[in-house]
Amino acid sequence: MARPDVAAFFDPRTWSVQYVVSDPRTRKCAIIDPVLDFDEKSGATATANADKLLDHVREQDLEIQWILDTHPHADHFSAASYLKAKTGAPTAIGARIVDVQKLWAGIYNWPELRTDGSQWDHLFDKGDTFEIGDIRTGVMFSPGHTLASVTYVVGDSAFVHDTVFMPDSGTARTDFPGGSANALWSTIQDIMALPDDTRIFVGHDYQPGGRTPLWESTVAAQKSQNIHDAL
Repeated sequence: MARPDVAAFFDPRTWSVQYVVSDPRTRKCAIIDPVLDFDEKSGATATANADKLLDHVREQDLEIQWILDTHPHADHFSAASYLKAKTGAPTAIGARIVDVQKLWAGIYNWPELRTDGSQWDHLFDKGDTFEIGDIRTGVMFSPGHTLASVTYVVGDSAFVHDTVFMPDSGTARTDFPGGSANALWSTIQDIMALPDDTRIFVGHDYQPGGRTPLWESTVAAQKSQNIHDAL
């Protein structure tokens, strides 16, 4: 199975992990879950996190093919639109984002919200495939944390967003609107059915015990070590 290069960028303010995943042969890449900086007190946004990703792309002489979100984020804004404006690369998310938008439109009394997913260039359905360079990438539908969550399986690497964390941190919360513990359980079983040596890249790390941030494990490590040990 193809092994992409993965560069991780940790944002300590939101404990989020952003990724640049690239094909080492073609030098083509995708950005996954970029963070748009936000100051709650002033309401101002900034692009320091996203600019670090662009700096890495330039330094490594990469070509961005996709800007991917795994799901709508509750703790930060996505920098996908900013990165598209800078690079021209298309943005994408899972197709069930439309269900989340319809839910939000009602909860927040927001009739002006477009609920057709048109804020992204492409909506991926369950089982869709595409390429990053020459590396086949599959889309797994991964509900539970949100209605719209997907996992991107890029060669030997799975980007699982907030479904599972590092083994010492357990699994995702399901108490947001549209979340479901039953759905999360099924999603985790699907991810744990991947080959044991599949690399698992998480969307957050909350540094239990104050340890150094970590973001990479394997299916085998999750099965044997995750503190929610029913995986």
